[in-house]
Amino acid sequence: MFDPAKFVEEQIAEIRKAIPAPGKAIIACSGGVDSTTAAVLVGRAIGDRLTSVFVDTGYMRKDEPEIIRNTLKGLDINLDFVDAKAEFYAAMKGITDPETKRKTIGEKFIRVFERESKKTGAQYLVQGTIAPDWIESGGGVRDTIKSHHNVGGLPKDMHLKVVEPLRDLYKDEVRKLARHLEIPVSERQPFPGPGLAIRVLGEATPERTAIVREACAIVEEEIDRAAKEGKMERPWQYFAALLPVRSVGVHGDIRHYGETIVVRAVESLDAMTAQSLRIPYDVLESISIRITNELGQHVTRVVYDLSHKPPGTIEWE
Repeated sequence: MFDPAKFVEEQIAEIRKAIPAPGKAIIACSGGVDSTTAAVLVGRAIGDRLTSVFVDTGYMRKDEPEIIRNTLKGLDINLDFVDAKAEFYAAMKGITDPETKRKTIGEKFIRVFERESKKTGAQYLVQGTIAPDWIESGGGVRDTIKSHHNVGGLPKDMHLKVVEPLRDLYKDEVRKLARHLEIPVSERQPFPGPGLAIRVLGEATPERTAIVREACAIVEEEIDRAAKEGKMERPWQYFAALLPVRSVGVHGDIRHYGETIVVRAVESLDAMTAQSLRIPYDVLESISIRITNELGQHVTRVVYDLSHKPPGTIEWE
């Protein structure tokens, strides 16, 4: 059975070996449970020799950069906040293939981190990589399911040495560790490293990203409200994706050829498998009404994804 106290003791010793004094490190800290847990753990090991770097890629959820900025400051983490929206949008221009998206974002992250490392003289890059990331990214006898940006997206010519203290943990173990470390984001639902870029199927333009950002916010708000009211349990992960499918709708007496949003909610323990969740119909109806009303100039249809993992994956790309 996983013992978080023992893990912390062992990893602090391992981290100090991997990043010996006076070596400095930066950590890719998104504000999610994996990277935040890694930041707190490594911070305990090497103190102010660690700088946390949050990169606003333009593919974050609604109001997320400010929320994360406040959360990380509350954890007494040395934070470097980087606005790289224009860079990421330019790098993603014209890209539609999911694997290319992930690898492009992974490389762009590294280039930003390399640039930021020069400010502090850091030689090491800490990542919140966990077991499902490298398992699904393939290698050896493993097939590539998805090239996670922090594994399969790493460029071969990167100049920073990678340190991954959570590499052998699964999501449920990371949550136990986060609770032990008293990290407030321990129960935060997972959010993919590439962000909304892989919730926009097709080219993730700023315009299409804005649509799925609002749709994701609506899904989260309505499900959170339903859970608070006791209508349902809060899912392990829940979100919206924008499909590359347009269909005919009607606004008043006017034909409208609009986009399609798919809603997804799953239960999981370790992210390796997941079960589609049965959301009460009235909650789904509220989500659909809000999306088509508030995003009506773009969206004409809302559908619900009932597939488990496997055969589907949790995210669509």
